[in-house]
Amino acid sequence: MQAIRSIPPLNTLSDGQRDALVRLLADEDAEIFRNIHDAILAQGPAALAWLAPYRLSPDPGIRRRVRALVNRLQVHKADTDFLSFCLTQGERLDFEQGLFLLAQTVYPDLNPEGYRALLDGYAEELRNRVTDLKVPQRVLGSLNRLLFLQLGFRGNAADYYDPDNSYLNRIMDRRTGNPIGMSAVYLGIGRRLGLPIAGVGLPGHFLCRYQDAANEVYVDPFNGGRFLTRTDCVHQLVRSNRNLSDDYLSPLSPKQMLFRTVNNLHQIYQQRNAVADSLRAPNARLSRRSVQGRTQGSFGRLILREPSRHRIRFAPALRPLDASRLMPGEQMECGGARRAATSGG
Repeated sequence: MQAIRSIPPLNTLSDGQRDALVRLLADEDAEIFRNIHDAILAQGPAALAWLAPYRLSPDPGIRRRVRALVNRLQVHKADTDFLSFCLTQGERLDFEQGLFLLAQTVYPDLNPEGYRALLDGYAEELRNRVTDLKVPQRVLGSLNRLLFLQLGFRGNAADYYDPDNSYLNRIMDRRTGNPIGMSAVYLGIGRRLGLPIAGVGLPGHFLCRYQDAANEVYVDPFNGGRFLTRTDCVHQLVRSNRNLSDDYLSPLSPKQMLFRTVNNLHQIYQQRNAVADSLRAPNARLSRRSVQGRTQGSFGRLILREPSRHRIRFAPALRPLDASRLMPGEQMECGGARRAATSGG
């Protein structure tokens, strides 16, 4: 059989021609399958809408191969969407949107609107409880009771380095996560209520800070919303042998928070021996070229791979090109983070 290197645009094919192509995906001849598979894949995300109905085909061979093809196209689209978001948004990007785009690089079928509706519902449930409260600790106490007592959210100290602790959809599904993941939920509810809460990037352990004209309260969502003072945070810096710098206690921008989330994942996957495989990926090299020279070192690439549950994947993302240029608040959660978390840090 002569290799099929391309097919006409899908919108120019008749229904019969499309059906014929799909039937060839189930052909037992490996060369025929590979040629048809590659030709459809070359159509890019435009093929998604057309292929989707065939995921329910009564033919198990077609169903299995179409689902794999759709997943690959969705993953490619998610990678592209996330990279585009990182490269085009400024310092005040939408942190929540960035987290959902990041999650879609591993869970391409997730519906962000469903999770946003959940956060909307949590905020509405709290709104009447906090409207007339003036003392920050009482406002935050109401949020803590809802999130940690009523809903059962908790920091995942038992499996701290599980990558799912960083993906917002999985944090909400399982109601557990790492410090910055738990803080993302806390910040999302606080933003919907108009509360002056920001993220603070202590080295190895992310916190939230409530600050108005008269009050400053630090909150540890990973440890059940425990309240901290500025002095408590300074003591934690001393215990971790860090220099006493106000930068550590200053709020991070949304871009810095997304940056830190991605760095956490990078280190986790790297510790899982994914580097050798990841460096062979053409998309990794493409990501490096597309980022370098177009930014001032804030962006780079991140290679994501979950060896046990997910397909080997490569997600362009935020990553420091030079670790020495990290700002104090951009330290990673991993490496000593679990010790800090379990010791009250």
